[in-house]
Amino acid sequence: MFRDCSRPIETGMPTYPGDPDVSLAPDATHEADGYATSELRTGTHAGTHVDAPRHTLPEGEAIDERGVGKFAFDARLVDSRPLTPREPIGAEALPDPDAIDPDVDLLVVRTGWAAHWGTDRYRDHPYLTAAAAERCRAAGVGVGLDTFGPDPTPAAGGANPDPDTPDEPDGTPAHDALLRGSLPIVENLCGLDGLPARFRLYAFPLRLRDGDGSPVRAVAEWED
Repeated sequence: MFRDCSRPIETGMPTYPGDPDVSLAPDATHEADGYATSELRTGTHAGTHVDAPRHTLPEGEAIDERGVGKFAFDARLVDSRPLTPREPIGAEALPDPDAIDPDVDLLVVRTGWAAHWGTDRYRDHPYLTAAAAERCRAAGVGVGLDTFGPDPTPAAGGANPDPDTPDEPDGTPAHDALLRGSLPIVENLCGLDGLPARFRLYAFPLRLRDGDGSPVRAVAEWED
């Protein structure tokens, strides 16, 4: 069976704070030109996408430097629900490296935050602690998430909406830990409910020269 786990690319879709807005508009039309083309303006991290090490590491590998087969993953689903807004996901919430099958190369962490896509609350997603990212690095597995990313995202208005939330890390420690290990990060996944514990995930990027990331069509495949 196959399932599309990617967000549609469309004008005005949610983007990470500060990233370029997305627009998809007609260029040529059947009525005026006899054929149709469109103009797409987007950042490299819009919608469902993969990060290249160059995203946070200046000397990191670019998206077009990685073999295409590296974007076909043997995935294991990790259901972390229920979680509260901006809750840190610690190493203890992830499988022990010794308990991960050798053929698994991506942990897909289901936080449940896909349900908040298109709202301000989507920014208040749970995030991986540096220790959790280091556990993934020790196991040699990347991470897929139904959120903006493995690190905290600035809240709407730039402030933490919950004064009782523990201090959040500065910078991008989870990104850095994973990308330093040349491990994949797939962000803004959706459609994770009902997936089996093990499946294949295909997330092929555009071949962007020296790219720091790329939108993908993320597709899960498993045996019925």
